Amino acid sequence: MFKNVFGSGFLVRTAHVILTWVITLILFLHDTDLRKQEERGELVQPVLFVLLVLVSVLLYFAVSLMDPGFVLSDSDAKFTLGVSEEEQEMISHTSKALRHRRCGYCLLQQPMRAKHCQNCKHCVRRYDHHCPWIENCVGERNHRWFVLYLGVQLLALLWGFHMAWSGFRYAPSWDLWLRQNGFLLAASSLVGIFLVVVVLLLGSHLYLVSLNTTTWEFMSRHRISYLKHCGADENPFDQGTIRNLWGFFCVWRTIVWEQVYFRECSDLV
Repeated sequence: MFKNVFGSGFLVRTAHVILTWVITLILFLHDTDLRKQEERGELVQPVLFVLLVLVSVLLYFAVSLMDPGFVLSDSDAKFTLGVSEEEQEMISHTSKALRHRRCGYCLLQQPMRAKHCQNCKHCVRRYDHHCPWIENCVGERNHRWFVLYLGVQLLALLWGFHMAWSGFRYAPSWDLWLRQNGFLLAASSLVGIFLVVVVLLLGSHLYLVSLNTTTWEFMSRHRISYLKHCGADENPFDQGTIRNLWGFFCVWRTIVWEQVYFRECSDLV
């Protein structure tokens, strides 16, 4: 389920953890609301903030080390499970050919919506993208955890930015102000940059999830064999916003996308 901890992403993960706790430490060392509450013995918010940061770090490692849905053998690509013979007869010859794709790199059969990742050297089920920050693919098995991580990270960043803002102190000159607030300014700048990135990422992923499409499919549908013949507004996997969100967050079994796709195609015939 989890990948080897000591790989090419070891330095990235180490940098993430160090940066996270350094920023947290700066917020507690400066005269922020967190430090004032700690000094007054009001520990509820400081403890909750540290726990939120800890949960964020744990989710980061879970998403980073988790198997995103690697296709390791032909048995992982069961194409026609749940597709009746009558439904298959209603599919055009072009669509039938989609069930027998083989990856040109690992030579394994690819389930529908899978893609080979050059970085991970594997095909990934329901491939979304390869994320350099977690040094792992985002796919069928870890996509919901990736979105959850972004949500928790957003809360931590918003809270951290608010705390950093509360720590800035007036000084009679810019030179003195920078000496007093330099580290806090650097920390708040990093938090602000990460905040913008996380908001954009979380918003885009929730939007794509609501449509039951992936980043790869959204960006490259004109090159994907099972989508390029569809109209600009057609998505054979879209089952409506509510069902798409429910299926993404609440359905834990492996979905046979061939079944969804072929039944949608048969409805259009």
